[in-house]
Amino acid sequence: MTTNFGINRLIVRPFNRLISVWGSILFLSLASLAVAESPLATSNADAIPGVVGDGVQDDTQAIQKAIESGASSLRFPRGNYRLTRPIVIELDKTGFLSLSGDGVARFIMEAAGPAFRIVGTHGGTADPKSVEDKVWDRQRAPMIDGIEILGNHPEACGIEASGTMQLTLTRSVVRRVLHGVHLVQRNRNVLIANCHIYENRGVGLFLDGVDLHQINVSASHISYNDQGGIVSRQGNVRNLHISGCDIESNMSPNTSATANVLIDCSGSDLGTAEVAITGCTIQHNSKSPDSANIRIVGLANPKANQPMVRWGNVTITGNVLSDVSTNLHLKHCRGVAISGNTFWMGYRHNLLVEGSSHIVIGANNLDRNPRYDYGDASQSHNAVVFRDCDDCTVNGLHVSHVQGAEAAVLFESCRRFNIAACTILDSDGFGILLRNVENSLISSCLVRDDRQNRKASISLKIEGGADNTLANNVLSHGAESSNE
Repeated sequence: MTTNFGINRLIVRPFNRLISVWGSILFLSLASLAVAESPLATSNADAIPGVVGDGVQDDTQAIQKAIESGASSLRFPRGNYRLTRPIVIELDKTGFLSLSGDGVARFIMEAAGPAFRIVGTHGGTADPKSVEDKVWDRQRAPMIDGIEILGNHPEACGIEASGTMQLTLTRSVVRRVLHGVHLVQRNRNVLIANCHIYENRGVGLFLDGVDLHQINVSASHISYNDQGGIVSRQGNVRNLHISGCDIESNMSPNTSATANVLIDCSGSDLGTAEVAITGCTIQHNSKSPDSANIRIVGLANPKANQPMVRWGNVTITGNVLSDVSTNLHLKHCRGVAISGNTFWMGYRHNLLVEGSSHIVIGANNLDRNPRYDYGDASQSHNAVVFRDCDDCTVNGLHVSHVQGAEAAVLFESCRRFNIAACTILDSDGFGILLRNVENSLISSCLVRDDRQNRKASISLKIEGGADNTLANNVLSHGAESSNE
């Protein structure tokens, strides 16, 4: 019995392997047959009629024809596809459409305009009740995935979209164009994820006077775009979420001042508000004029009952910010919460807040790490300035090694501030300088300079102002008031 069992085991094992092998062959054969029978979706060179992808033939007309033929999904095999005019996708005519390149399809744009222009007819809001049936039935969620767009013309752009509902852009590369992703007129519910928008002459992601609510930008690399990384100008933008991105060096010494993230409401009636910038690394470069990592200009066109309109309602948390002229610049904003960020190498300012109100600053680390000793890093000032601001709370701010500035933290022409539990260490100039500050409380702050070669003579200096209260502060070199 034992011998027979052993023999049976020896016989059965090869037989099982044989069945497994034949089963795998059959499965692969059937799968290959299924793919081969799927039009416009295979990896064969002739998957899309007339499209060659050899980098020589002009593929524009063949791709445009395939889109207009009613194909719902175009999958491009590995190749270089030359475009000599924008591919226009009119969703109401084409119906649902997705473009995929599996990471191996490159589109070379050799003309002015976007490589792909996506046009929808959605004129409603993000409320489902405002979406027309034809948008749900034919246009919702146009998708582009796994392609590369390479510019080969001074005015070539990447992707332009207007009138879309639920545009989704994923796992794609856009480089050497003017603007990478250009959102214009009106869009709703945009998703951009896992993309590389890199080395472009204009803006990486440009919200250009657009009426846009609900846009999520996540896990993307947006870098080396000369006129800004993520830029929102004018328009009406709400619910802009930027999370988990690397946003780097989106400026140039040869362009006007911009920022890695720039929100500019100037000239707008409705502005940009309801913004969350979380968990990003945002940095470089200090050589560009008035460079900033995050700059928000909230002042929009006045209304009849509001001579000044400050936009805001912004959360900035958990980011790493470094190596620009000003790491975070807020101008004419209202309602910004800032906490849990790390700042360093702000060549002029780590934090500059001007003409703003209802700004809440929590625990943030503004440090000069000696390990960052390369280049001219030692020349950065890292100053903190609040100027002409009202009704703000600064609690738990940790500031150290500010140099070459009048004060580590300057409050100038400010009113109704609550400044508490801040730590300000080993900095040149005054630790805290209050100039023409009124109706404010400064309490439980630690201001010390214990360096042997210290330059600070006074820890806390008050010039002008009135009705301020100081309580329970620990000052290594005392306080001085010009009002006494």
